[in-house]
Amino acid sequence: MSVVLSRRRFITLAAVAAGLPLMLHAMGAQARLARWEGTALGAPASIQLYHEDEAQAQAAIAAALQELKRLEAIFSIYRADSAISALNRDGVLDNAPPDFIALLTRALSLARISDGVYDPTVQPLWQTYFRHFTSTKPDPAGPAQRDIAAALARVNWRAVEVDAKRKRVRFDRPGMGLTLNSGAQGYITDCVTNVLRAHGFANMLVDMGEPRALSTKPDGSAWRIGIANPADPARTVATLEVVDKCVSTSGGYGTLFDPAGAFTHLIDTHTGRTAPALLGVSVVANSGSIADGLSTAMLLAPVERRQAILRTAGGIKALYVTPAGVVSTVEA
Repeated sequence: MSVVLSRRRFITLAAVAAGLPLMLHAMGAQARLARWEGTALGAPASIQLYHEDEAQAQAAIAAALQELKRLEAIFSIYRADSAISALNRDGVLDNAPPDFIALLTRALSLARISDGVYDPTVQPLWQTYFRHFTSTKPDPAGPAQRDIAAALARVNWRAVEVDAKRKRVRFDRPGMGLTLNSGAQGYITDCVTNVLRAHGFANMLVDMGEPRALSTKPDGSAWRIGIANPADPARTVATLEVVDKCVSTSGGYGTLFDPAGAFTHLIDTHTGRTAPALLGVSVVANSGSIADGLSTAMLLAPVERRQAILRTAGGIKALYVTPAGVVSTVEA
């Protein structure tokens, strides 16, 4: 039986048309829209920016894609030669890239803020569920409790040592594994945004798995970001208008381990149980580095801890959605 895989992130960009990898659309006498579509860390990605010079726009997007390529070589768990894969394989990473140190430090800070609700060392639990449901005739009740307990024993964000001065990261115990998927896409979104800014662009929507709006559209209107329906991600249940903000969404329905949807890819590292399939949360923050990761923490956090985590981690607002629509909102 195969794991039921779909998009990890569940934000749809309202009124965006599909097309060629780079398309240029006339948007009045001056401003034109350049659009690129592709993938980042295995998830759909896109760039939209307004320009007055096609050659300059294409050069900026080409530079942004080089930055994406560089960062994927650090953070992709799908590449055996990435920095994160080397750490997971060897238990230690020497000469860790500065970007890796920066994002991991942010992830461990969020783990501390959330009391481990968000834990980047969740990978052994994820692998336990993955191996179970990709085995021959897996038990629909999920992995055995002894297997979950064994994985939980290898999950603890406090057992990650980061020595920024020596550029060294190591695990304190064998069998640990790290994933920065809930964090890396927002971080990459910010880095790609900085490249485009350095090329002179200000009006853009950059989505490397987490959409970040820079300034407004040339007519002064906000960018519109639709939040997907957990029961049907092709449809939206809410729309946000954003200017100079990033929106990150997490939901169990993005990757389902079983056809019934009883087991999802978002796992509570305190209990080993997975998050419900039909609940999502979208976090609004000033940057992707803040919003991403925080959305996962907010989804898994108990109700009474949500506002404190959001405020301390630097978020602005969190919207909780079900197929019925927005069911609650938390303001920092």
